[in-house]
Amino acid sequence: MKIVACNSNLPLARAVAHELRMPLCKTVVKRFADGEVFVEIQENVRGEDVFVVQSTCMPTNDHLMELLVMLDALRRGSAKRVTAVMPYFGYARQDRKSGPRTPISAKLVANLLTEAGANRILTMDLHAMQIQGFFDIPTDNLYAAPLFVRDLKTRLPDRELIIVSPDVGGVVRARQLAQRLNVDLAIIDKRRERAGVSEVMNVIGDVAGRYCVLVDDIIDSGGSLCNAANALMSRGAEGVEAYVTHGVLTGNACQRVKDSPLNMLTLTDSIPATEALLETPNIRQITTANLLARAMSAVADESSVSSLFD
Repeated sequence: MKIVACNSNLPLARAVAHELRMPLCKTVVKRFADGEVFVEIQENVRGEDVFVVQSTCMPTNDHLMELLVMLDALRRGSAKRVTAVMPYFGYARQDRKSGPRTPISAKLVANLLTEAGANRILTMDLHAMQIQGFFDIPTDNLYAAPLFVRDLKTRLPDRELIIVSPDVGGVVRARQLAQRLNVDLAIIDKRRERAGVSEVMNVIGDVAGRYCVLVDDIIDSGGSLCNAANALMSRGAEGVEAYVTHGVLTGNACQRVKDSPLNMLTLTDSIPATEALLETPNIRQITTANLLARAMSAVADESSVSSLFD
């Protein structure tokens, strides 16, 4: 078993290697003057079970290309099996045709990864569960929910919690967390009556006097999450915070979170922390290194990965 790291999230790759008590494989991942990606694996990988750790986060296309070139290098180096470990799967939001003459880019990326040489995919909290079906190779989708449950029980043991889904599409994810914590569930129903008119947020469920925990898979601009926090506070919530798996945080998202009613936004380290994130007092990260390490160990040992979902 060998662990290879590309450039998108080196701190997480090092943490995973530390959990497994293994060194990272010696590699070179660099660019020519015109931006072309060059990869060189400086160890023998023939017959090895190799795991490539790479989140396809911003800049998405550069990091995706790094991963594809690395997979090709490992295949040509005669690795026995290559698993692409993608804590954050870029292009996951393009999982269906959103209108006429639009692509299904998540399927395209799945095809690219398979053709490049991936024998297996290990990812976390896919934006749409059906993306697993886009692959013709085994795909394991891990969940951050067990990490969130442990963190909530440690940080907020005495609060009267209620889990809130910020939109109808995230109800399944929020319900799973509510069941694990044995607490109630509320849903925010967003509606736009007509173009140019601001969204009306209806809260389904009684949040008055309760400490609300918003749960989502991705935060990008932060607008929807912060608006949801405002809506909950206006309905009499005692306080609001959020747990989100992937902190994309584009533009002035960190400033928007800082100025919002959110007491705390907890992210995983599937995407590395930016300087703006580190300087925002109400944003924190929890590590996924142990979860990923256990999953990688289970794949290498041919044992159950589903046991990690509990």
